[in-house]
Amino acid sequence: MEKGGNLTTFNGTGSPSAYPADKKLFTPGPLTTSATVKSVMLRDVGSRCEEMKSNTSWIRQKLVEIAGVSSDKYTCVPLQGSGSYTVEAVLNTTSKKDNARVLIIVNGRYGRRMVSMCEYMGVEVHPLFIDETEAVTGEMVRIFLQKDKNWTSVAIVHSETSSGTVNNVEEVGQVVKKECPGTFYIVDAMSSFGAIPLDMESGQIDFIVSSANKCLEGVPGFGYTICRKDILLQCKGRATSLCLDLVDQYVRLEETGQFRFTQPTHCLLAFRQAIEEFLKEGGVNGRAKRYKELHRILCDGMEQLGFKRYIPGKCQGYIITTFMSPQHENWSFETFNNRLLALGQSIYPGSTTKIKNTFRIGSIGRLFPDDMSHLIDCIKKVLSEMDIPVPVS
Repeated sequence: MEKGGNLTTFNGTGSPSAYPADKKLFTPGPLTTSATVKSVMLRDVGSRCEEMKSNTSWIRQKLVEIAGVSSDKYTCVPLQGSGSYTVEAVLNTTSKKDNARVLIIVNGRYGRRMVSMCEYMGVEVHPLFIDETEAVTGEMVRIFLQKDKNWTSVAIVHSETSSGTVNNVEEVGQVVKKECPGTFYIVDAMSSFGAIPLDMESGQIDFIVSSANKCLEGVPGFGYTICRKDILLQCKGRATSLCLDLVDQYVRLEETGQFRFTQPTHCLLAFRQAIEEFLKEGGVNGRAKRYKELHRILCDGMEQLGFKRYIPGKCQGYIITTFMSPQHENWSFETFNNRLLALGQSIYPGSTTKIKNTFRIGSIGRLFPDDMSHLIDCIKKVLSEMDIPVPVS
């Protein structure tokens, strides 16, 4: 092993033991990843070599298969950056700037973020606000569209990461396509793809978006859209950003097997390993089974400690859960969070739009029942250290 200042670095044969211990990430992403996913990043591969071309092609094909659609009709277009970069790329690529009219169905911060993206682009955008504690239904959208059907695109979040609410995106898509034929239907499936079953064809979804560091358990570095080829190619020339032009990215991938610009090589190597582990676990159903069990352990344990969930059970997904903060005078999320971090457990602050006193705990990533049970034990220990009696109130 080589020494660089105060850091220990790898020479290809060393051990990561000189680094601080990993924390367990009970967050909506980045997530805890397997040792094998991490290990494949310990080598360098040229971004333009045949191995990387083959790797990228394999990933694109497997993502289409995971989506349950045909590669004759659908394709996958990966793009450097976080998932939000790809969401914005889809909105930018699909919107004619002189006559686009985009409807964003909003029941959380990530729906609001899509509104902001369109505003930055100078695209006409209208939010349809739904309470963040309610799951969006097809009937809600139908009532709105019967009053105004003149939309070029409609977008919605599947699993709203800011709260944990899961929206009924398939029935919403059926309504959109019936009421507004020819309208593009876009689904942000960032924290659901690979863990919550989603039928693209039944939901008549033209674009879904996710990223490497969510339920497929890769590392941050790129997002991707799975989309209909014919719809994508209709959008040629619409993008106002070179880097976010998904048509150009798609054409280059098809012609050369490469991204247009520098590829996140290590992230792509890790993602292939992550997908192989995902398939070995049983695909979407296998991953959903583990995540549901983690969510059950979490909710049972937190209920025993007196914590109340923010989202009603019928709308709550098993990806991330928002809890109400205790009203005790000793409560401080910063203190609570820092003490959990000292015990090797990482959770997230709240991100709700209606109230402030919440926090979030994720049930995704390379976590198992013993990990979630240990988190509950750590929470109980920290509450005791903070002199907050259990059950909390």
